[in-house]
Amino acid sequence: MRDKTVAQNFRKISSIPAPERRFCDNSGLSPIRAAAMHLPHIEPLYSLSGLAVGFLVGLTGVGGGSLMTPILVLLFNVHPATAVGTDLLYAAATKSAGTLVHGLKGSVDWRVTLRLAAGSVPAATITLILLHRYGMDTPRAGHLIQAVLGAALLITAVALLFRPQLAAFAARHRHGPSETRTLLFTILTGAILGALVSLTSVGAGAIGVTVLLLLYPALPTVRIVGSDVAHAVPLTLLAGAGHWLLGSIDWSMLLSLLCGSLPGIAIGSMLSSRAPEKLLRMLLAATLTLVGVRLVLA
Repeated sequence: MRDKTVAQNFRKISSIPAPERRFCDNSGLSPIRAAAMHLPHIEPLYSLSGLAVGFLVGLTGVGGGSLMTPILVLLFNVHPATAVGTDLLYAAATKSAGTLVHGLKGSVDWRVTLRLAAGSVPAATITLILLHRYGMDTPRAGHLIQAVLGAALLITAVALLFRPQLAAFAARHRHGPSETRTLLFTILTGAILGALVSLTSVGAGAIGVTVLLLLYPALPTVRIVGSDVAHAVPLTLLAGAGHWLLGSIDWSMLLSLLCGSLPGIAIGSMLSSRAPEKLLRMLLAATLTLVGVRLVLA
């Protein structure tokens, strides 16, 4: 009787197609457990890095891509293209929450946001097409992304250091350029940011805000920041989707980063009013300078 039952079970297993039969072989795993093994899993070190970066972003409003991408490249030895692509979707998720808050507070000037997007969306699309055409997984592409990333970090550091002086200059010249020039320069700024963010994931924050301070001196700083954050959402989503199609997204890494960064941003935001803003800005600028030089020289 037992032999007959074994024979019947053998015939049942043999009738299952080969791709499905692998779950019934020597592994002893059910299809559900075997499928679960292929789901993204949490890496504690990535989550810890996300927590630290998220805390700094909540505390200072700066540092998402400019800190996360270099950490992935230099500390975790992630390929620059994968680090950029994963960080773009990470930034899209975190900045979406920031845009919701700014939108509810009424601190977004949608006119400025649309002008930036008019330049950044086409520029990001062209950059992604060029990356697809020339390849992203080659050593040459990795070196190019790393060098441009280093240069973007150095520009970001300068923008952070001199932001108060630029804000004071803008306050003294509240008339600013003419409306036509403001429109053209805003679209041009968006185009530069679109290419830079698609290539490095850096620039939408500190660089964008610094330029907008000069172009819109009569606009309150909180509305400039809100408009810049709102513009970063479609830009990082588009660039992140492009990198996804190019195959440069690590979903396990992305999930791990978000698990740490979302609570980190919340904690940092609650403590931001007590933080020594000037000291943090100088430390962040010094860190970005060191990392930028390291990436450029590498």
